[in-house]
Amino acid sequence: MRTALGIGILLAGTVLAAPAAAADTVATHPQAVDAAARQAVLAYWTPERIKALIVPSTVDNPPKAGPDGAPWTGPAATIGRLFFTDHGEDASCTATVVDSANRSTVVTAGHCVNNTDLIGDNDQWTTNVLFIPGYHDGQAPYGKFVGKLGVADSTWLVNDQQNAAKFDAYDQAFVVLNPNAQGRRVQDAVGEAQRIGFDRPGATVEFQFGYPRASSDPARQNLPEYTGERLAYCHGVAKEYPGTPDYPDSPGQWGPACTMGGGSSGGPRIADFAYGIGTVVGNNTHAGFFTTGADDVCATPDHSGCTRHLVGPQFDTKITKPLYEKAQHS
Repeated sequence: MRTALGIGILLAGTVLAAPAAAADTVATHPQAVDAAARQAVLAYWTPERIKALIVPSTVDNPPKAGPDGAPWTGPAATIGRLFFTDHGEDASCTATVVDSANRSTVVTAGHCVNNTDLIGDNDQWTTNVLFIPGYHDGQAPYGKFVGKLGVADSTWLVNDQQNAAKFDAYDQAFVVLNPNAQGRRVQDAVGEAQRIGFDRPGATVEFQFGYPRASSDPARQNLPEYTGERLAYCHGVAKEYPGTPDYPDSPGQWGPACTMGGGSSGGPRIADFAYGIGTVVGNNTHAGFFTTGADDVCATPDHSGCTRHLVGPQFDTKITKPLYEKAQHS
């Protein structure tokens, strides 16, 4: 369902755009809302189907870790793997349990909840949505939670896949979850939740988390934490990526240096992080490149001499907060 951003008013032959209330920008989509639908999603995600989304690990690459990518071995109950079907193809992202009134809300990227095709047409909400907090090596230590409601900004629903300057700021979304098989809500099952922050400074030390299925560093490719099976992280001072002169990006796309690839989308950027808990201030959506050791945007076509950052929208009161409020009270 698409929600109009504004209503045109025709007066004396002139079309005037009426201001849109915050609620007008929020689009929602029911997922599995009854017991039969929930069971169908659980039955869909067989161990074999999940395994098909795992990149085979190799033993040829020795362990390598650094601030721009390493296996996470600390507490991670609030972060999990989000499985779904997008335009008929199975995929996975990362999502995070955030403190909410319904104790059933996770935050992720917009393209993990709703997406257009490669040419910006055929907008569809994802199906077979399943969240597994604390996922590792095929295990679901806190149970499995089927999606109940997707929440995204209506601007994201018309993403044309071409205009990053217009649409990348809207690549954020929430999912309201059904209880697990034991009847427990996700926040109760994992025993904690991350805080969520709006309009926070971008240039701070942040931790990023994700379940990547690839690494931009060949030396780390196919290590266990880059196959989708285990949680990886990066940490450092975030930079704002403006895009290139030919392909400008939306304002407010922040992130530290990070080698995590596909599958880490939707993962959190967390500030004030200590003992496994902090404040989610944004999410991972795409890569940006800076000249190594400088703040200049990378100018080489092959990114030689440049450092890859994993960036995404900084959460704010304009876009993020209406989505969050809708989700946490649903």
